[in-house]
Amino acid sequence: MNKELIINSNAEGVDIALLEEKRLVELHKERTGNQFNVGDIYLGRVARLMTGLNAAFVNVGYEKEAFLHYTDLGPNLRSLLKFTDNAIKGQQGKLLQGFEIETEIIKTGKINQVLKSRMPILVQILKEPIGTKGPRLNAEISLPGRYLILNPFTNFITISKKIVDKEERMRLTKIMESIRPDNFGVILRTAAAGKQTGELHQDLLQLSQKWEDMKDALNNATPPLKVMSELDKTSSILRDLLNDNFSKIIVNDKNMSADLKAYIGKIAPGKESIVHFYSGQTNIFDAYGVTMQIKASFGKQVPMGSGGSLIIEKTEALHVIDVNSGNNVGSANKEHEENVLKVNLEAAKEVARQLRLRDMGGIIIIDFIDLKDPKNRLLLFNTMRDEMKSDRAKHTILPVSKFGVMQITRQRVRPEVQITTTEACPTCNGSGKIGASVLLVDEIEKAMHHLFVNNNQSALKLVVHPFVEKYLKAGLWSSRMKWMVKYKRPIQIMADANYALTQYKFYDKVGDEIDLK
Repeated sequence: MNKELIINSNAEGVDIALLEEKRLVELHKERTGNQFNVGDIYLGRVARLMTGLNAAFVNVGYEKEAFLHYTDLGPNLRSLLKFTDNAIKGQQGKLLQGFEIETEIIKTGKINQVLKSRMPILVQILKEPIGTKGPRLNAEISLPGRYLILNPFTNFITISKKIVDKEERMRLTKIMESIRPDNFGVILRTAAAGKQTGELHQDLLQLSQKWEDMKDALNNATPPLKVMSELDKTSSILRDLLNDNFSKIIVNDKNMSADLKAYIGKIAPGKESIVHFYSGQTNIFDAYGVTMQIKASFGKQVPMGSGGSLIIEKTEALHVIDVNSGNNVGSANKEHEENVLKVNLEAAKEVARQLRLRDMGGIIIIDFIDLKDPKNRLLLFNTMRDEMKSDRAKHTILPVSKFGVMQITRQRVRPEVQITTTEACPTCNGSGKIGASVLLVDEIEKAMHHLFVNNNQSALKLVVHPFVEKYLKAGLWSSRMKWMVKYKRPIQIMADANYALTQYKFYDKVGDEIDLK
C-alpha cells in the first residue's frame, strides 16, 4: 500500500495528513505551545487522594489536576518511587546498575496504601486533556523507540504478537538477552522483525540515553516539571509507521524538511530521499487534494462511491453511524441481499477510515442495513476486523447482531478531530443576499487605489476566489496588467478555494494582511 505524508507548517502549528493510495486516512493537528502530549513524562506532586475512586489527583502544571487511577500505577510503583527519590537527591547511578527492585504492589490494593498527599511521583501522559477533564496519567513509565520499547524495573522480554515465526521470535529473544541492560525489560515491536543486532542495539542505546537524560533532569528538581517530551507528532508517526510502503514525505517548511531527513537518516538510513520540500505558492493541502478530501469527509453526511452514505452523529455517551444505501437496493430477494451486502462492505471500509480520520473514541454504534444470511453478517464482521488492523488505537469489535448493529469500542487518547465543513458567507453574514457580483472588480480597484495612492503601498498581493483570479488574469491585456501599468507597482493575484465568490483580501510585500476598514 502506497503511503504519503503531507505536512503543512503554519503559524498556529503543524497539520499532518497521512494518505494511503492517495486517500486521506489520518489527520493530525499539532498546535504550538501544547505541553501535554501523550507520552510526555512529568515529575508531579500528589494533590489529593480519592479513596472512593481509588485514585489520586496529581499536579503536573496543567490548569486542572491530572487523574491517576490505582490500576494505572503499574506493579513496580515502589521501585519507581525509590528511583525518583534517588534521582532527585542525585544518588542514582548510571541506568539501573546495582538498583534493587522493590516488591510489586498488589492489583487489588488501595491508593492510600501506596501514595501519600504531596508526594513527588514520576508519571507519563496517558490521555491528553479532553473537554473539561485534565490529563490522565499512568506511573508505568515506558520509552518507545523504532524497534523496541524500554520498560524499567523488570527483566522480561516480550515480542509483538504480529511476529508469528517461531524461529524469528527465538532469534530476537537471544539478541535482546545479550544486549539488554540490567533491570530493564524490552518489548520488541513488529518493525524489529528481520533486523540485525547492530540496528536493535543502536535503538536500545538511544533509549538508554533518553533514560539518562531524564534522570539528570530529575536532579534537584521540584514538581511540577516536564522531564521528558515525546517526539513531535510528525516524528512519532514516522517512528511507528515508516516502512517500505512510504513513497513520499512532502513538507512546506525548509527547516522541518532538513530535520526530517536527519531523523529518517537515524531510524531508516537510505530513505532520506523520500522527503521533499514543497516551495509552491498554492497551499500545500490544496495542491495535493487534501483540502477537498477534508471537506468531503468531515461533514455529518459522508458520501460513498456507490451512491450510499454514512450519517455520523455524536452524543454525550457514544457515536452513532447509520448506513444509507441510496438507490442501490434491488427489489428481488436474492438481488436485495447481494446489493445490501455490497453496500455494507463498502460502508465497513469507510467507517474504519472515518474512525482513524476523526480519531473517534469511546463507544461507536454502527447501524448497518439488515442482512438475513448469517454468513453475510460474518463476512461483514471479518471485513470490518480486517480494515481495522491498520488502526493503531486499541479497539474491540463485536459481531453484527441480528438487527444489523455492530458495536465498537476504540481507545481515546486525545481530543477528537472536529472540522466544520459548512461555511458562513463572509459578505451577507447569513442574510442570503450579497452585492452584485458584477461590481466586485470595481470594488477591488477602489480599494487598490486607496492603498496605492493614500497609503503609499509599494506592492500588493490580492487573494480571491479561483473564479475571480482567472477572470482578473484572463487575456494579454488583463485587469491585473492594466492595474500594474496604471499604478506602476507590482501586483500579485493568488487564488484560495476557501474564499467565497465575493471575498477578497490584500497583503503587503512582507505578507501581512491589510485592514481595509
